[in-house]
Amino acid sequence: MLRLLSLLQTHREWSGSELAARLGVTTRTVRRDVERLRDLGYPVHATRGTACYQLGAGASLPPLLLDDEAVAVALGLHTAAGGSIAGIEETSLRALVKLEQLLPPRLRHRVNTLQTATVRVGGPGPRVDADTLMTIAGACRRRERLRFDYTGARGGESLRSVEPHSLVSFHRRWYLVAWDTERDDWRTFRVDRMVPRTPTGPRFAPRQPPDGDVATYLARRLSAGAWPFQATVTLHESAAAVADRVWPGMGAVEAVDDHSCLLHVGAETPSALVWMITSVDADFTLVSGPAELADALRAQAGRCARAVRPASPR
Repeated sequence: MLRLLSLLQTHREWSGSELAARLGVTTRTVRRDVERLRDLGYPVHATRGTACYQLGAGASLPPLLLDDEAVAVALGLHTAAGGSIAGIEETSLRALVKLEQLLPPRLRHRVNTLQTATVRVGGPGPRVDADTLMTIAGACRRRERLRFDYTGARGGESLRSVEPHSLVSFHRRWYLVAWDTERDDWRTFRVDRMVPRTPTGPRFAPRQPPDGDVATYLARRLSAGAWPFQATVTLHESAAAVADRVWPGMGAVEAVDDHSCLLHVGAETPSALVWMITSVDADFTLVSGPAELADALRAQAGRCARAVRPASPR
């Protein structure tokens, strides 16, 4: 069908036999494929009596023989227009307009229906420069060392040299997981705090990702490493049983045996730790944590007990 469209886009009339000869098919197949193109919304006109075909006006753009894929691409562009990558909004909107012009009416209606019925909730995350992302991605793909100026969480600045492994998009933030050559260990970096220096450095041999994959490693780092209050509890269920109840970034689960696992969590306050631990909906035992956490757990237990205490008779 792509070859058929490319022939029709020459804007000359083609007889069914000519098309069949060019494509190496029968004239019956040509008629069937023309009908399929019409079903997709392409205006293929036929001349009565001579069985000649010609593509109608407004169909001179490259063919777009996509169905659900086209809807996915359009929605992806719509999301990117309001995403976390700076400088890509206008480009995404221009591409979206061009794509919608190519879509057959049926698919265009589906895209517009979903867009108008969708509401995005939540504030935007830090903006990341598109050129910075491309520079880092290129270094990851080519396995080249990357040097960059980095601003830490407390405002301190440093020059870092790393072997970049992967970019990770996580909760509207972009992170780089890399091997820090000076600290001889894996590290994560917020991309919005990075200013790459060019050119990139020499090539390196790829290393095995930490924790088996970078997503698990990043979740573990974010769940506890950077928080002022950290705790570990034993959940009296297997790691597999609670896996769906611990969302990425909330905490890291460590299997112990078939009946228990460890949950490592971090938060801004002891009360937030209590909420995160109890939200897993499993019996648990506190293993380690700040002294304030035990007090916060007792306070929460008392609050829950009072909530279901029978009312005193008048």
